[in-house]
Amino acid sequence: MERNTIIAIVLSVIVITVGMAIQTAFFMPEMPPIAEEDAVSAEETAGGELAAASGTDIIAIGDDPDATPFEVSAGSYIIGFDPAGASVSSIRLSEHLDNGEPVELLFKDADDENAFMMYAGGDASAPIDAVFSHSEKSNGEGLTIVSFTRDFETGSGSPFTVRKQYAIPENGEYMIQVSISVSTPDGSPIPLNVSSDMYTLSVGPQIGPSFSSMSNNYDYRRVSVRYDDDKRRDAKFNDGLFVADSDETVDWMALSGKYFTFMLIPETDGIISGAEAVQTMNETGVPQENTIFMTRAASSSSSVQDMYSLYAGPKVKSSLSIYDKGESEVFRSEGHDLVSIIDGSWLSWLETILNWILQLFYKVIPNYGISIILLTILIKLLLQPLAKKGMDSTAKMSALTPKINEIKERYPNDPEAQNAAMAKLYKEENINPMGSCLPMLIQFPIFIALYGLLNTNFDLRGSMFIPGWIPDLSIPDTIFTLPFALPFLGSQVHLLPILYTISMIFSMKITQTGSTGAQPGMMKFMTYGMPLIFFFVMYNAPSGLLLYWSTVNVISIGQQVLVNKKKKGIYAEEIAEKDAEKQAKKEAKRKNRRK
Repeated sequence: MERNTIIAIVLSVIVITVGMAIQTAFFMPEMPPIAEEDAVSAEETAGGELAAASGTDIIAIGDDPDATPFEVSAGSYIIGFDPAGASVSSIRLSEHLDNGEPVELLFKDADDENAFMMYAGGDASAPIDAVFSHSEKSNGEGLTIVSFTRDFETGSGSPFTVRKQYAIPENGEYMIQVSISVSTPDGSPIPLNVSSDMYTLSVGPQIGPSFSSMSNNYDYRRVSVRYDDDKRRDAKFNDGLFVADSDETVDWMALSGKYFTFMLIPETDGIISGAEAVQTMNETGVPQENTIFMTRAASSSSSVQDMYSLYAGPKVKSSLSIYDKGESEVFRSEGHDLVSIIDGSWLSWLETILNWILQLFYKVIPNYGISIILLTILIKLLLQPLAKKGMDSTAKMSALTPKINEIKERYPNDPEAQNAAMAKLYKEENINPMGSCLPMLIQFPIFIALYGLLNTNFDLRGSMFIPGWIPDLSIPDTIFTLPFALPFLGSQVHLLPILYTISMIFSMKITQTGSTGAQPGMMKFMTYGMPLIFFFVMYNAPSGLLLYWSTVNVISIGQQVLVNKKKKGIYAEEIAEKDAEKQAKKEAKRKNRRK
């Protein structure tokens, strides 16, 4: 194989690797690591950025009501409420499971603050954690209402009342509306105002399901923001702090994982004076925490009622789009472009088509593993004309092995002469050394689209392929766990990456059959080095993605073996015939000279 062919193959591998890296950047953005000391500075910075110390003491009035936490089940939610701070300690989704139990969306440990905690002014270190009285009822219009109330006064004796109300849909929608009312009994201005802010509301500390680390490139947690009439922007943390643009009006902020999201939307216009997020890294409990803070501007009024919406649910278009189109049965939130929280790329239209075909197969055989295999076979059949050109080129190159060896023997120490002779040979035999690479590059967009689809497809979450081996196509297959951690791999042993690597090695060996013109070192690297690199890259990939790639390799091996067996003999005969014709012409010329 001549130098140009080697370069073409190397470039193809580079394109694939870069493409996967691009895909990772767009589909699986991992938050930059924060050193342990930065975690502390982030918390300190947050307290300072959200506001200066309040300087106003807030005292709960009257006897404390019942402080026992309680749960409310309504629609798709099982929500744990805590009367302390009228806050939320748990949000579980009854329709989505994690290890057989309703998935917990609020990932926190015992030392973390609850979600929807209020803080005095803009000071995140001053929680209003008094115990609120509470009640629960169905309003008869499809909502379960959980209400909290508590009277307070400032250190100067100015009284005010805080009411917090949660409206939970009973029809299975994934939106919770939160109403916060602050009022004074005598019509005087609300004394809760601190500096230029009234209160701060938090959502966090993390979106579930739970995780042990963020070292897995196929999972992530991130914060996003959308300003009015703008696209989603993913937060870039600076020493653990992200501050929203103060010159823009925040439409929503989101805390997201691969499959679920919290999206906090201030529905009351013009009330938010600032929005921030804090990221901390811990050694225990929740390894990475991302908490959203929204600060309510001060008001000279004696009574305010602020409305917030929280989308807490799956990153699924059908669940999100109803709030963009105003099609919700219980809420009238619309126009916030919530669907943009779903990861997408320039090939999202192709992903949609491929997903539609995948769902068709699933309707026939309700097993997503089998559906992925059938989809892969269908794609290989559709791309067969392109693949055939590459395989024919490989087979023809294999048939030229004797002549390539002859050239190497003729010019053992002259690489330039070897390349020139091989180029002449390829031209005479009408072979394009790029023939086996170009079809792969043409198919590249489909590979990337399938990569995105199978890496982030919500339908694969919890979908079993083979009981006892692959119980969930959205996560790696774990056959057993070691009592110690292996470098770069961890303690969990996955079988699919091993099978994928073996199939890739065989595929590389088959496609390089007869390519004796390449340097031995390069051949070994392509055959064994690249599969080994991809083994580490793909080790923690979702099972569905590895199943696709392994199926591609197995089919490609079968196709190339058949083509080599069928075409190599044909090409060898054609080459022999051409050689015979050339030899006959040479003999004829010799005879003419003698005459």
